[in-house]
Amino acid sequence: MFFQHVYDKSLAQASYFIGCQKAGVAMVIDPKRDVDTYLEIAKQNKMEITHVAETHIHADFLSGARELAAFTGAKLYLSDEGGPGWEYEFDHVGLKDGDTFMVGNLKIEVLHTPGHTPESISFLLTDTPASPEPVMIFTGDFVFVGDIGRPDLLEEAAGFVGTKEAGAHEMYKSINRFNALADYIQVWPGHGAGSACGKALGAVPSSTVGYEKVRNWAFQYATNENGFVKYLLEDQPEPPKYFAMMKKLNKVDRPLLTEVPRLKQLTKEEFAAAQQKGIKVIDTRSKVDFTKGYIPGSINIQNNNSLATWAGWFLNYDESFIIVAPEEQTEDITRKLMRIGLDNILGFVPGVEVWTELGHTLEQREDVGLEEFKSLVQRDNVQVVDVRGAAEYKAGHVEGAINLFVGKIDQHLDKLDTGKDIVIHCQAGDRSSIASSVLARHGIRVKNYTGGYAEWVGTGNPVVTGTEQLATA
Repeated sequence: MFFQHVYDKSLAQASYFIGCQKAGVAMVIDPKRDVDTYLEIAKQNKMEITHVAETHIHADFLSGARELAAFTGAKLYLSDEGGPGWEYEFDHVGLKDGDTFMVGNLKIEVLHTPGHTPESISFLLTDTPASPEPVMIFTGDFVFVGDIGRPDLLEEAAGFVGTKEAGAHEMYKSINRFNALADYIQVWPGHGAGSACGKALGAVPSSTVGYEKVRNWAFQYATNENGFVKYLLEDQPEPPKYFAMMKKLNKVDRPLLTEVPRLKQLTKEEFAAAQQKGIKVIDTRSKVDFTKGYIPGSINIQNNNSLATWAGWFLNYDESFIIVAPEEQTEDITRKLMRIGLDNILGFVPGVEVWTELGHTLEQREDVGLEEFKSLVQRDNVQVVDVRGAAEYKAGHVEGAINLFVGKIDQHLDKLDTGKDIVIHCQAGDRSSIASSVLARHGIRVKNYTGGYAEWVGTGNPVVTGTEQLATA
């Protein structure tokens, strides 16, 4: 058996290339959209991709399953579980609980494991020449290392009202089914630490059934369904705004993207014309460089592993946008954005100099350090805004700070007291850089405490807990 774990750090998303070396055939599970990765693996190992499978209709990334099938001629193996409303709307081999199929000498058994979503399935793999017993299970967003998939995304992100409690009870049943599997079976999940598909995912890429029974919180509630449901639903992180669009695009017959687009460098004149039309500018430079000087109205989303997630909060799928980034970073940025379907990039400019060359002046942000922040929080004419998530705020925050989650801050402008000096912070400065740029775009200038809550706590300053000034609806 050939096996390769493919991991996208930008979305903490795992996909899998498994093959039968004797037959020279392979299956890819949950492929990302830039599928050249899998084509290269197949080429290097002289294998033909004949099967492309998905564990469920994904919400956190735009699947490359159909692109990969189009390139290779492979058949799509997708869930037909879940009932009305959960059907894929394009041709595929439908899978039900208990179905089996072969990839060369590899036997794949389908387990219906609902909870995260109604149609969710897992794949149990047996390497038949080696053993009659299964050796791996690919769980998608069902069981992670140290955590399990959240059932509230359909309601919180996609608007399926009243589904999270039912999903949590379904998850309880699925967990008990998993509990019956042999301890030695390797567990290969769909996500790792950093994904919004759970609240405490481990950073280790894989596990075993036995280890999860011992260490995963979910199995400590194996005989307490109500306690399980309560713990599963509380304090989940805010689901990114773009998740709703992913649910739609991964289900319908959409246009395919068969290559990674090359971005066009805009001329000064093209950039000026775009600015006149109000086209958004996403400045992917470091928060330090952004502070020193930025194009008015631009949003600072740094080119790191969180780029796509935050871009998905502030960009709409029907609008074009411009990237500020060095040319050598544009392919990396394009790949990150295309993985969540943000393809409508008008072009890029390599730096903010385009703005000054047009005769304009850059704006600067006022960043403050720890000592100035200490002084500010003591003043009556200062409003402190914590832009972390609700669960983070609840666990501990600066006394008097209100909570406006960065992803929804432009929906809560009325909570800001513009008659006062406003100072914002997050955990370590990245999210507050985004938030301050979004507010500046709305004409609200703030002070940005760059050290964040981590520095505040790390230097022994007092904090309080609770949700008395939580505003994240």
